Amino acid sequence: MVFKTNELIQELQDYVQSHIAYVTFLQSKSKEDLQSKRDDKTWSAIECIEHLNRYATFYNQEIRKRLSTSTTTKISVFKSGYWGNKFALDMLPKERMKKMKTFKSKNPIYSRLNTDKVVQDFLELQEELLELLESAKEKDLTNIKTAITLPILKFRLGDTFRFVIYHNERHIVQAKRALKGIKKV
Repeated sequence: MVFKTNELIQELQDYVQSHIAYVTFLQSKSKEDLQSKRDDKTWSAIECIEHLNRYATFYNQEIRKRLSTSTTTKISVFKSGYWGNKFALDMLPKERMKKMKTFKSKNPIYSRLNTDKVVQDFLELQEELLELLESAKEKDLTNIKTAITLPILKFRLGDTFRFVIYHNERHIVQAKRALKGIKKV
């Protein structure tokens, strides 16, 4: 797939802004609601957000490192790679999403979480992601390669942004479902 760089970055910034708005809204919810879950095998809303924090810590650092060492200059189009595009599109929420296994280190289930800290960390990491997207406007998103959490693959920077932000969208939708599914007694 080929994207106009400016349009892609704007779309991704819009997603991030909506994620920030939703998690800011979560600050008005009780800790009990944020930690409530349908059953022992599902994640609570706050566990969904913590999962995103664990990935953002890795990806923000990787993206920052690649942007800071790159000497490329802006190109008006981004050409997605086969695997990067596939992984990114697989992350987008849709009807009947298939469940995916997560790495043990990224799985927050059964963690004792401080909801205020999880929310604050998320907001800070997403503000940082917005800064990284802004910096990327002046770079070639096709030729900069980034590591991903699967050590055998590297993605083009544009695909890494898409993958991370679509993954965030997937779990924001999951957090909304978790919050909606709270059984009031």
